[in-house]
Amino acid sequence: MQTLNEIMINPINENQKSILENLMQLYFYDFSEFNEADVTETGLYGSYPYLDHYWVEKNRYPFFIYVKGKLVGFALVIRIHEDEQIYYSMSEFFVLKKYRRNGVGAVAAKKLFVQFKGDWRVTQILANQPAQTFWRKVIHEFTDGRYSEEVNERNNIQLFTST
Repeated sequence: MQTLNEIMINPINENQKSILENLMQLYFYDFSEFNEADVTETGLYGSYPYLDHYWVEKNRYPFFIYVKGKLVGFALVIRIHEDEQIYYSMSEFFVLKKYRRNGVGAVAAKKLFVQFKGDWRVTQILANQPAQTFWRKVIHEFTDGRYSEEVNERNNIQLFTST
């Protein structure tokens, strides 16, 4: 189990975008179990369509996750203004397998929840049961059980407020 001080969340500078693109390939590989994506003829999964937006739009926040100074993942947060509502969403969240199941992801997520105060919606596709389990546990701990959950034809969504 990692300690709180060993896990850091650092904003990603635009000149580090290629590092994020590299990590995205590992993320896409893991996610292909649930969305059945295949690699292209180049051996890669393609690119993340909104990547450049994170350095152009002020409502997008990219972060690297570090453990004891080692890069272990990333988180992409977006502030959404929709139908008179404003909330934060964890657009993408990834921790290398080596660092999973020992508290790294939970600490990183909670640090982001604290940093971005307000309403949150965290969404997982229905096929991704491990993600649903992870987010329910983390959000339950963070909110002391004060969150709600919605399910639609494609997604499972936790709704809560960070104060």
